[in-house]
Amino acid sequence: MRALAALLVLALAISPADSQSSAEADIRTAFAQWTDDFNARRADKVCDLFARSLISQYRGVPERGYDRQCQILNEALTATDRRYHYALVIKEILVFGDTAIARIVWTLTIRETSTGKETKVIEPGLDVFRKEPDSRWRIFRYIAYDEG
Repeated sequence: MRALAALLVLALAISPADSQSSAEADIRTAFAQWTDDFNARRADKVCDLFARSLISQYRGVPERGYDRQCQILNEALTATDRRYHYALVIKEILVFGDTAIARIVWTLTIRETSTGKETKVIEPGLDVFRKEPDSRWRIFRYIAYDEG
C-alpha cells in the first residue's frame, strides 16, 4: 500500500509545467542538432528534424513536402560554388501536449566560394512540431519568409 501511495505522490509531483519544460528542452536540442548537422554539411542528417508529413511554406515559393524540402537541403549542402551557414534565434516555444509551436529567426549566410562574397538572409518563421511515435519532436508544418 505504501508503494502505491508513493507512486501516486510521485505522479502528482510531475506537473504539466515539468512536461512542458522537458518538451521545450527537447525541441531546443533538436534545433541545435539540426543547426550543427547543417553547418557541418551532414547531408544524411538534415532531414531528421522533419516529419514525413511535412508541409512547408516559404513566401514566394510553392508549398513543399518532405521529399522536396530534403532535396533542396541536400543540394545546398553538396553545392561546390557556395557554402551555406545557419544561425538560429528562438523567440519562444509554446507546448500544447504533443504539439508545440516555435517562433524563430534563422540567419542564413551564403558565401560564394570563388569570390568570398557573403550574403545574409534573415528568415523569421513559425515551426509547428509534433511528438512522433519514436518520442522525437519533429516539424510537420512551417511557415517562413525572408525580411528582404
